[in-house]
Amino acid sequence: MSKNGVLIGSPALMRRTNARTILRSLKKLGTCSRADLVRETGMSAPTVANVISDLDDLGLIQWIGEGVSGGGRPPENLRFNADYGCLAGVDVTADALRILLTDLNGTLLEEQNEVLPKEARSPDAVIAVLRNSLKAMMQRRNLSSKKLVAMTVGVAGITNAKDGIVVSVSDSSSWRNVALRDLLKEHFACALFVENDTNLAALGEHFRGVAQAEESFVFIGIGSGVGAGIFLNGQIVHGASWSAGEIGYLRVPNVSSMQPSLYDFGALEQVLGGPGILRSWNAVSSKSGQKTKLRKASKVFDLALEGDPLAQKIVLQRARLLKDVILNLSLILNPNLFVVGGDVGAHEALLQPTVEMLQKSEVAVASVLPSSLGNSAVAWGGIAVSMRHSEQTLLGN
Repeated sequence: MSKNGVLIGSPALMRRTNARTILRSLKKLGTCSRADLVRETGMSAPTVANVISDLDDLGLIQWIGEGVSGGGRPPENLRFNADYGCLAGVDVTADALRILLTDLNGTLLEEQNEVLPKEARSPDAVIAVLRNSLKAMMQRRNLSSKKLVAMTVGVAGITNAKDGIVVSVSDSSSWRNVALRDLLKEHFACALFVENDTNLAALGEHFRGVAQAEESFVFIGIGSGVGAGIFLNGQIVHGASWSAGEIGYLRVPNVSSMQPSLYDFGALEQVLGGPGILRSWNAVSSKSGQKTKLRKASKVFDLALEGDPLAQKIVLQRARLLKDVILNLSLILNPNLFVVGGDVGAHEALLQPTVEMLQKSEVAVASVLPSSLGNSAVAWGGIAVSMRHSEQTLLGN
């Protein structure tokens, strides 16, 4: 780019840049004419015609037929051929896989959940399950393996997204410094991306959830662990060592003095995460003589909504803690919105008192909403990443 804003480069670079611009405009406009693309992009009619010809040769154009005439020859309408290939978004949790398969516009084709037995939770075993599941999904849609253009995999741990390396997953020795993208390359020929699950959940909410209109917001996921996806000025914030948003390691005053460790759950998630809530419930209910042992933290929240005083006390303690976390993040980042997800985080029993307490704050005020995508947020974020980067593959780069 020159000082006056004129793009400088080889004819091949200019052609590729123009092709990418036209491709994005086609996705945006849907069915349109070449004249529509001229108006949308500001390119000359011959340039648009040449690019359309190139994209047509690649199989990326669908011709729809003649449009409505404005007095002269009717325009020939076209659109992006979203059926040319497909995209995959994958969420790897401690005990399951969620896989979304879409066309190139992000329209859902297939969704599948796979439970991971204890003996199938290592990286190699997870990839084997993923390979078989995705193959079956594509076969049901009569899609060959060559049609998979890009796939993004989300993992619940500190992840070097640039190199595709999972640095650590709390309490899982088999997921330490795993070159996951390289392992995936041994089985998949498409473009591959690896990202932290909470970052992908934020991207999913921005792509098709409650944060579509936001350019700066924070996604807080609370399940067995606790994490944040920080989306500022249209970008995910990763941090210098890929640990931005690892709020599970935040110190909890008067609760823990331990030093954060990559290979253990952090102080905050030990209290605010599902297992910590269950521990509190089982201890308190046993002392009270109630002895109602529960297996899911969400059941504690259900009991709180039903009026159980012990459950209400536990939930209110967690709501105060979550309120402090959100307020602290608000003071540091000042986003317009917090989206809270996960089986624990999005539960009404926790979120309602948290919001009520936050409404008393006079500084760094932000809206707080539950996730609209639920357990699919991570996988939809994977689709968003796959779609964004699919253009390189489609254009042969």
